[in-house]
Amino acid sequence: MKTRPLRELAQIIRSKNAKPYRMTLDILFDREDVFDYVKRSGALNEDAIATAYRVPRSVITSSYVFDPGLGFKFTMQRPVVQGAFGDGDLYACQQHSPLLSIPIPWGDDAPALEPAKA
Repeated sequence: MKTRPLRELAQIIRSKNAKPYRMTLDILFDREDVFDYVKRSGALNEDAIATAYRVPRSVITSSYVFDPGLGFKFTMQRPVVQGAFGDGDLYACQQHSPLLSIPIPWGDDAPALEPAKA
C-alpha cells in the first residue's frame, strides 16, 4: 500500500511545552474526511510517536483523539528538564519535526487531495 507523509495531510503539526517535565505534540487537520481516514488507519498511535522520536514507548505518557477539533494530541517526557543545562529548546516549540515524516497508509479508498499550489 502506498503511504503519504503526515506533513502532506495535516494542517498544523506543532510541539509545545507542558510544564517542566513534558511536552505535547499536536496534529490538527482542516478536513474531516482526511482526519477520519487517518484515524481509521491507526497509523497515529503511541508506538508510531515513540518510533519517530527514537524513544521507548514508556516515554509517551498520554494520547488523545479530539474528534470535534479534528486533532490528535500526544504528551511525552522531555529529554531534558525545561531550562536545565543542555536544554536547547526552552519552550519545546521546535520538537515537532520527527512527526512530519510519519508514514500514513494511503489506499484507493483515501480521500482525494487537491494538487499542490504553485
